[in-house]
Amino acid sequence: MSDSFPDIKSVVVRLTTNKPVRKTPYQVKGVFMRQYPDEPIIPMLDGSYRDRFLYPRVQVKILNEQIYIIGVHEGVESVLSICEKIESLDFGNITFEIQDCDIDSSTQQFIPSSRLVRYRFITPWVALNHMTGGKYKFLTNQEKPSYLNKLIGQNIIFLASEVGIDLEDNIYTKVKVSSLFPKPIDENKWGAFMGEFKTNFILPNYIGLGNGITRGFGTIYGMFNPETFSFDKEALIEDANDQESEPLDSQDDLESISASEVPKPKRNSKKSKKRTTRYNKNRQSQKFNKKKKRKNSSNRKNTNFHSTDSNNKSKRRHIRHRHVLAEEFDIEEDNSTNNHRHDNSDDDKFNTEKHHKKQHKF
Repeated sequence: MSDSFPDIKSVVVRLTTNKPVRKTPYQVKGVFMRQYPDEPIIPMLDGSYRDRFLYPRVQVKILNEQIYIIGVHEGVESVLSICEKIESLDFGNITFEIQDCDIDSSTQQFIPSSRLVRYRFITPWVALNHMTGGKYKFLTNQEKPSYLNKLIGQNIIFLASEVGIDLEDNIYTKVKVSSLFPKPIDENKWGAFMGEFKTNFILPNYIGLGNGITRGFGTIYGMFNPETFSFDKEALIEDANDQESEPLDSQDDLESISASEVPKPKRNSKKSKKRTTRYNKNRQSQKFNKKKKRKNSSNRKNTNFHSTDSNNKSKRRHIRHRHVLAEEFDIEEDNSTNNHRHDNSDDDKFNTEKHHKKQHKF
């Protein structure tokens, strides 16, 4: 590793449970926040550091019905800390006993490589949001691969910048997807692909790329050692002959992108403060209406207060969804923060009101 690059660490913790985990990352994070509210990992999960870190330093995944917690750079210590203390996860309708914590630590991550490294998406890569998806659908089939190469190259440069890497050399990419026709994801209608890519950059296993990272999308696995991969081991070993890293000059169909071509995402702290202020006002309004409703509980005319309270809940829910997904990023255009707003109805099901307060606390 060159002395010009810091030694960025990452850690992957796999929780061995007494039964298969069929929950979502949001549900798991909600349980962490409820059971371990004072642990240092909580600010990494509840949005407290959203203005400080555009890319989430701690990510929770459900892979092969197992819980994976990934810590990157500043998130490493907090992940290791929770691993020492976690004994069970109580979801209300089911409790998982933690039997073991498998820890895999890595160093010298997020650095350029002199050779191509191959990565596979083990969860759908949500490359297209409303803005990029609109551009993509008007491209020809010959133009689409180049556009996807550009998007993943931008994401890699964004990650490098986020962890303090100053890239001087170009990033080379080659994306290979199973189909050029994206699969719609969730109610947002994001466009997702399955496949793999090659690049001259070292990335940690299990981190997310693209949109929907906090939902577990875009999870990657480096193919430089396929025998350690357990999700589809036989298929990977059959394809192992060309898994080794390749010289950059071995292929002439690589796309390249420089850091100067990628606009830096803006941290909109003022907008976040406005959302928080608006949320607090709605909370105060809701409390006021609840007091009114209690005073008039014996009066049938309190129907109007029910209506007002319902409207306030609707407003609060809309603000909550926008704020939770503010940690998703888009670096296609400078004004992406204004255009990249999504609703997320899942949050109401996965976190309690108490934890939503934490998600809006700065």
